[in-house]
Amino acid sequence: MAGPAEEAPAAASPAASPRDGVTEETASPAAAARSRGFWLLGEDKSVHKALGGGKTADVLLWKDKKTSAAVVGGATLLWVLFEVVEYHLLTLVSHVLIAALTILFLWANATVFIKKSPPDVPEVQISEELAVNIALALRADINKALVLLREIALGHDLIKFLGVIVALWILSEIGELCDLLRLMYIVVLILHTVPILYHKYQDQVDDFAAKAHVELCKQYKVLDAKVLSKIPRAPLKDKKEN
Repeated sequence: MAGPAEEAPAAASPAASPRDGVTEETASPAAAARSRGFWLLGEDKSVHKALGGGKTADVLLWKDKKTSAAVVGGATLLWVLFEVVEYHLLTLVSHVLIAALTILFLWANATVFIKKSPPDVPEVQISEELAVNIALALRADINKALVLLREIALGHDLIKFLGVIVALWILSEIGELCDLLRLMYIVVLILHTVPILYHKYQDQVDDFAAKAHVELCKQYKVLDAKVLSKIPRAPLKDKKEN
């Protein structure tokens, strides 16, 4: 018969991370950051959910391959017409409308002689509900931007100020390198490539992001101790009690 020492169960191993199995005791700083819940999209949030789900996410993740290919192909065609062939937008729209209206007009009048039904042109209208929803969505985004700009202008948040300044500087540099149409085409290509690549290599990207997060936190602490903490800031006004 085995003794009590032999019957004792082995000590339980430390709790593992929910996705990569890295223990808190042996984890590197990056792995520890991930074990504390540092994920680019959240621990339980998929790329499909992050993109809003539904039809849009299916298109961006190439689950609806026909629609995705049509969007990329259409964007490429427009880019070729405007950038390579140097077609102008107003000229293109006018020529397309001339061709479409001429074909439909002749077809509708020819049906009298060939005794066939006229073309079925659907009636297209923008519903009031759609217009209101778009206006409300734009209103919410614009208000958020205005609140952010006001906080920066009042000197309340140095981090936001630096982030906005860097973002605007990057936009200005991009504007010097390419025009708006080319930028929109690049955005379309990015939206149809980056999400699917991240979906495929999500664990590797999260590992790298966790390491970068740890390093940025270290550098920020040094910058805050030497520079940011010494910059005078505008006092926050106490909210008036109702």
